[in-house]
Amino acid sequence: MSISTKHLKSDLPAGLVVFLVALPLCLGISIASGATPFSGLIAGIVGGIVVGALSNSPLSVSGPAAGLATLVAGAITAIGGLQNYNLFLCAVVLAGVIQIGLGALKLGGIANYIPGSVIKGMLTSIGILIIAKQIPHAFGKDTDKQGHITELFPYGNEDWHELLIPLQQIEVGVVIISIVSILIMIFWDRSSLKKKIPFIPSALVAVVAAVIINQIWISSGSKMQIVEAPHLVNLPVAQSAGDFFSFFTLPDFSGFTNGTVIMYAFIIALIASLETLLSIEAIDNLDPQRRVTNTNRELFAQGVGNTVSGMIGGLPITSVIVRSSANVNAGGRTKLSTIFHASLLLVSVISIPLILNKIPLAALAAILILTGWKLAKPAVFKGFWKAGKYQFIPFIVTVIVIIAIDLFQVAPVLSGKGLIIGVFAGIIAATGAILHGNLKNSYYFHSAKHKQGDTITVRLSEEVSFLNKAAIRQTLDHMPENSSVVIDASNTKYIDYDVLELIKEFSSIKAPLKNISLELKGFKEVYKIENTSMVQSGTK
Repeated sequence: MSISTKHLKSDLPAGLVVFLVALPLCLGISIASGATPFSGLIAGIVGGIVVGALSNSPLSVSGPAAGLATLVAGAITAIGGLQNYNLFLCAVVLAGVIQIGLGALKLGGIANYIPGSVIKGMLTSIGILIIAKQIPHAFGKDTDKQGHITELFPYGNEDWHELLIPLQQIEVGVVIISIVSILIMIFWDRSSLKKKIPFIPSALVAVVAAVIINQIWISSGSKMQIVEAPHLVNLPVAQSAGDFFSFFTLPDFSGFTNGTVIMYAFIIALIASLETLLSIEAIDNLDPQRRVTNTNRELFAQGVGNTVSGMIGGLPITSVIVRSSANVNAGGRTKLSTIFHASLLLVSVISIPLILNKIPLAALAAILILTGWKLAKPAVFKGFWKAGKYQFIPFIVTVIVIIAIDLFQVAPVLSGKGLIIGVFAGIIAATGAILHGNLKNSYYFHSAKHKQGDTITVRLSEEVSFLNKAAIRQTLDHMPENSSVVIDASNTKYIDYDVLELIKEFSSIKAPLKNISLELKGFKEVYKIENTSMVQSGTK
């Protein structure tokens, strides 16, 4: 899709709104990922300019995603920590190459083959992980840069009251800013001001308020509340053009032969592709013009974006629903809005890093906590419970497996791989639910429902596969002696060979032994079965 300047009057204001939404999110997601704030901004810039130029979607906005934060944090740790970040970049580059391959193979419809309950379970568990990992930052406990809820609770203490020790060590100013930021976002989104000035996102209001509060504390000399490093954003400040370009990180090319790097590249490619395809589907539905995005082209664009981002030090990129929906709501019409938002990100990194460095991490943690809440709020669980066990079981299995592996670390060797293992566990649970449903369909004969002498009719469904074999065998085996039985295949279009053999066996052997009068309907015409002991009176 070519870049059009026809709608400048709507695209430029929309790009400004997306920039205001994206700036705090890029910073927050990078910190949640255990990376530097600059890496998140690189991903936002590349996602807007590179992916925006190549994508077939007119309204999608790409950049670092909260949905990948826990995966990226685990990958960085597994590959060697932040000191080996350039090795992790190889995984990002390889993930991009894999996505380019997926697009070339026209696998843009891959998300359609994964149950929605499993995908929703993955997103819900991501929300829980985000909340858990940001709570320490909200309290000022930043010993683990990636954040972990266990930092608040010391293990090995014999006295229960020692669990209160962390409450005596929290940073008062950090906690105040966290609470204030959360309250501002909640009330802003519900207030009339949101309708009057919709282009001002609540996250930006919270960040600005946090900076102002902290600057007031600094000017008043209130040492107890002042938020200082390491609880502030820490972007590098360039003194010259050469300095600025030195901030970018090249991958360590030896990582391309590292087994751990390659494994995480495939995991990042799969999860990033799923998140992108889900976001694209949602944005196409929000598009007032109902334009349809070519998903294969989108995977190619995302792949190029991730390759470029990894080559210069950025985080993985996906299409992001929050920024994309902000683009739609702000009146964006073409790809120019997402490219403009990324250009503003680049300008801000170059021109105002000192201002950005005044942002307390607590405000970013508050933004991510609310983001996680939106993904994992109780209404999501309630909705799947009401949808029935065949939806709830795959959903809850996915959530439990991911949380158990990545939060509670029940299997430390699997740490960081919870998302992909959880997705596979959910798919297995969904498949099991389908099999169980086939086994529990209404073939089983309940003798209490039939009076002696009544004719028992077993009507076969339109499609009878080998999955129905066990249920049909159980039904036929429970037919009472001296009864009259009709097996009706009049409406059946397909019967598996194994099921036919089962019915033949019942007709020729078991029915005569139990003195059962058997009538078969519909078999000869549908399956061209010759007259055998199976075909008896009443067949067509």
